[in-house]
Amino acid sequence: MTRRSFTLQILWPFLTLLLIALGVNTWGALRFMQDFDVDQSMDSLEIQARLVVHALESLKGDYRPEQVDPICKALGQTTGTRITAILPSGAVAGDSSESVGAMDKHGDRQEVRQALEGQVGRATRFSHTLHEDLVYVAVPIVDSGKTVLVVRASKSLAAVQQTMRRALTLTLLLGLAIAIGAVAAGGALARRISSPLQSMRRGAERFANGELESRVPIPGSVELADLANALNQMAAQLRERIQIVSRQRNELDAILSSMAEGVIAIGQDERILTVNRTACRWFGLDEDSARGRYLHEAVRNPGIHQCAARMLSEALPFEEECLLAGPGERHIRVSASPLGDELGNKIGALLVLNDFTQLHRLEQARSEFVANVSHEIRTPVTSIKGYAETLLAEPPPEPEVQRRFLEIMMRQADRLAALVDDILALAGLEGAETDRDAAMGPVDVTAILDAAKQACQPMALAKGMTIALSADAGLTVRGNAMLLEQALANLLDNAVKYTEAGGEVGIEARRAPAGIAIRVRDTGMGIPAEHLGRVFERFYRADRARSRSMGGTGLGLAIVKHIAALHQGQISVESTPGQGSVFSLVLPSA
Repeated sequence: MTRRSFTLQILWPFLTLLLIALGVNTWGALRFMQDFDVDQSMDSLEIQARLVVHALESLKGDYRPEQVDPICKALGQTTGTRITAILPSGAVAGDSSESVGAMDKHGDRQEVRQALEGQVGRATRFSHTLHEDLVYVAVPIVDSGKTVLVVRASKSLAAVQQTMRRALTLTLLLGLAIAIGAVAAGGALARRISSPLQSMRRGAERFANGELESRVPIPGSVELADLANALNQMAAQLRERIQIVSRQRNELDAILSSMAEGVIAIGQDERILTVNRTACRWFGLDEDSARGRYLHEAVRNPGIHQCAARMLSEALPFEEECLLAGPGERHIRVSASPLGDELGNKIGALLVLNDFTQLHRLEQARSEFVANVSHEIRTPVTSIKGYAETLLAEPPPEPEVQRRFLEIMMRQADRLAALVDDILALAGLEGAETDRDAAMGPVDVTAILDAAKQACQPMALAKGMTIALSADAGLTVRGNAMLLEQALANLLDNAVKYTEAGGEVGIEARRAPAGIAIRVRDTGMGIPAEHLGRVFERFYRADRARSRSMGGTGLGLAIVKHIAALHQGQISVESTPGQGSVFSLVLPSA
């Protein structure tokens, strides 16, 4: 469909109607003028014909050509009008312009027939004799009720036609001038109407480009002013609604981005509608480029694909567990639910991914802890039960054997008591981690070092070694003195246990950039490199046989780790097999 400007759409119909009106008016005016001139000419010819009739009546009925023709020529020359006298037979009796003998009969002429019937005949037609248009008027001469002669006067219409041509030329020039003026006026009117429309169009384009704060000028016309006001109101409402939608979207994006859970929304065709930052991080996606991609293209995990397909087919909420393989293996619980629009129609599926890796690890650690505790308790209990059954047997063993069995039972009971004490201590520390400020205060580092040394001094003296203590003056940390003393005592106890007689054990405290660094050194057997990352785990032993033979429970270093965490500190170890180990406890300064 061809589109035209508003100006042309107004101007062309306006100009067409104007030209039609001018044409009809000109045609009517010219036709009226022509009819008026012809009627005037006929009236004048009728008067002249009656004058000729009056002159011919003097012949007293003698209408022979030789009598009539001279009168016709004389009067025709006088009046400048062609006069023709016609007998009832149609023969020409006289003519002011032609010879009577050379003329045809005129009885068949319209005006002559009318005159022969006793009426005044009038007619306009082309004369083949004069080769021009003429107007004719025929007046009858009646005698005794019969027409005895017809006097016809005729006149050329050349003057009338020339007048009509001048009138037509003048009318066309006037019409052209009117048309030009009308076109100019119509163009100005169209521009006056189209200019506000163009302004409103430009305003609408600005609105479409997002410039909703701009406004359309208000024109003077009531109708166009109403339209401009409606556009401005629409822009204001649209801006307000866009701001509301943008604010809601930003809030939704902020909520989704801050969620610890991954969120993936897909359509019925399994294309991703939205995905939050957490899910992008887990699957290595870009948040913007992921939208619109198929789920199986963006997320390479069969478990997620199966959950999505099941949700789209069944439309019933469910939960499923998936494993995300990779360097950072994750255990994911997928909560799937249908995704609907505001009318309740299903448009896709929503997958909420909850990472329970830490919970899974804690569950595994709990299971391992229970298994380890059961194993550690079973050994002394089995030993005590076996020796007790031996002592109760008949006959009873020798007194020396009984004493040795009782000593073994006592050692196993002590080991069982130590294990229970360490388990209770560890449980107490895990509970205390939820309230880090419990029983916290300034602690003199030198005092707790000396207390730990005194606790381990008897064991060291029994092995023929001393504990060297060195500390900077005025060191203070914020913590629980009893727990810190327990941690250092555990470290010193291990150092003395795993150092051969005559070896060296030392403890020192120094200021460090991260706080106060407390180091426990020994020259014992050392720890192989492959075990350094796990020595702080519960019940983990680098050398299980030797650890049990020395009475260790396997929880000492785990207790030290919990105490360090409770004080927002760090525990680490450096060791060389055959040369010894250095355990470092770094605590924040008070």
